Amino acid sequence: MNINFQALGCRLNEAELELWASQFLKLGHQVTSDCRDAEVVIFNSCTVTSEADRKSRRQINRLHRQNPAAKLVVTGCHASLNTQAVKEYLGVDLVIANEDKEDLVDQTIEHFGISNDDVVRPIENSLFLRGRHRAFIKVQDGCRYRCTYCIVTIARGQERSRGVDEIITEINFVHASGVQEIAITGVHVGGYGSDTGSSLYILLSEILSRTSIPRIRLASVEPWDLADNFFQLFNDPRLMPHIHLPIQSGCDSVLRRMSRRCRTAEFTDVVEKARRAVPLFNITTDLIAGFPGETDKEWQQTMAYIESVGFGHMHIFTFSPRNGTKAATLLDQIDKKIKKARSQQMHELAAELKKRELRRHIGKSVPVLWEQSMSTDDNQWIGYTPHYHRVKSSDHRLQSSTISAIRLDGISADGLSLVNQSGQRSVIAELPL
Repeated sequence: MNINFQALGCRLNEAELELWASQFLKLGHQVTSDCRDAEVVIFNSCTVTSEADRKSRRQINRLHRQNPAAKLVVTGCHASLNTQAVKEYLGVDLVIANEDKEDLVDQTIEHFGISNDDVVRPIENSLFLRGRHRAFIKVQDGCRYRCTYCIVTIARGQERSRGVDEIITEINFVHASGVQEIAITGVHVGGYGSDTGSSLYILLSEILSRTSIPRIRLASVEPWDLADNFFQLFNDPRLMPHIHLPIQSGCDSVLRRMSRRCRTAEFTDVVEKARRAVPLFNITTDLIAGFPGETDKEWQQTMAYIESVGFGHMHIFTFSPRNGTKAATLLDQIDKKIKKARSQQMHELAAELKKRELRRHIGKSVPVLWEQSMSTDDNQWIGYTPHYHRVKSSDHRLQSSTISAIRLDGISADGLSLVNQSGQRSVIAELPL
């Protein structure tokens, strides 16, 4: 059976796809990167915003149009909050809610009467056939907090942590297949162990001790979850000096309306600890422009705070009311034109901050994990530094999924990437796929 996997939204959705793909492979099925070649298509949907809901609906329609003969399985947050409606979408054959995701493979096989083969296929098919060179490792699901703008905590339910041994086994498995970097992900990663008496600090310590994968990266972590000694972990160079800390607003009064558990002074303290621990530690963030009741003064406070902290990259969201959240019912919703103007202001500031961040790395020699060769005349390669800065190089000797030290000579014309022009490199590791 040929199976195609599609995801919209967060890295957690991608991590779940990788897990299901490996499970199907173990049962003798095949993974295809083209939905038109698939007999079964599995779509992991998103509902984080109203726009994500619309995108999920459009993606379902597109998948059905591209391959009307395929069995279409829809899961994820959009499917969980709109189960009956999704069942009635044209082309949808099976809907699996988030709380049943752990049994998705078994449910799919049983529902469609799929027979399994006796051939066991290597896990790299599930990763590399999907164009992935970094494995997302799901360590937990759900969130116990209720930020007023967030619907995901409702769609994902209560916090549930995976066992340490299970996580270690998965990491060692993907490493043996040729993967050199993992990203730890979940709905509330910092809440890992809240239901088992463990913690993110303990989990990372175990991963560093019991695996040898070269690169370990954290996805999004809430700033209030990090213990005072957390950044001591980064003394081990295998833990990449980059962390995504969502701030959402740079104004304390707005943060209170969002029901965020971290104020600007506390956020600054976390950032300073990270930068003291590792030079040039890269902090990236999320920000919402035009939250209900946000005054011009509050917005200017946010602009000033964001510039004072400095971020290597920002995900900027223009607030849109999401049915089912408290923020959608708040008074003083901001005019669309004002929200758009504020979003544009923040994008311009974010672009400048990114250039400032990239300039700090020019002239340095750093290990880069090369992911893909772009289909251009100059055979340009794309890779990522430990700080999670994208690098472009035309060195024809580079290979996918290898790590090599390369000099950073400048910044690309679009201001989004570092550039290697000299071709100077020395191989650190080259693992066959």
